[in-house]
Amino acid sequence: MKVIMVVQRLIRPLASRKVRVALATVAAAFAAEFGLDVSDELVFTILGVGVALILGIAHEDAGRSIAGESRDVR
Repeated sequence: MKVIMVVQRLIRPLASRKVRVALATVAAAFAAEFGLDVSDELVFTILGVGVALILGIAHEDAGRSIAGESRDVR
């Protein structure tokens, strides 16, 4: 397998809004936990908002597929 194909396969999931939100949420939680001096409450808040946003996107995608609209991953 060529290197370009491997890189494309690794980058392909980043087209999904849910994956980008999940990565941003985890990165913010790690930064808050290990890089910044913040409380556990803030870390849980960051994770909770990320999960809520991912669920909202999933709900929006499900409603779009029920309505028969085309699926857009942006």
